[in-house]
Amino acid sequence: MTIDPSPVGCHGRVTSTGGIRPGRTGEVMVAIRGGVEAFLARDVNGGEIRPYTEVVVVEYVPPRTVLVSPLNEESY
Repeated sequence: MTIDPSPVGCHGRVTSTGGIRPGRTGEVMVAIRGGVEAFLARDVNGGEIRPYTEVVVVEYVPPRTVLVSPLNEESY
């Protein structure tokens, strides 16, 4: 059995206290591979995402960076 190392499609939460700001990298905790892992993160649209916002990973940039988009109620 192989485990897909890609976090694309996984959900997480912004954990950096400043959130994710335009042109800056923040941190997210992503539920992946049966646990939770920290990744550096940028907003996929280059905008701002507030701290503790739930997100979904839309792109993976190895080794530890992801592009994320905020989740909203329509995403569930």
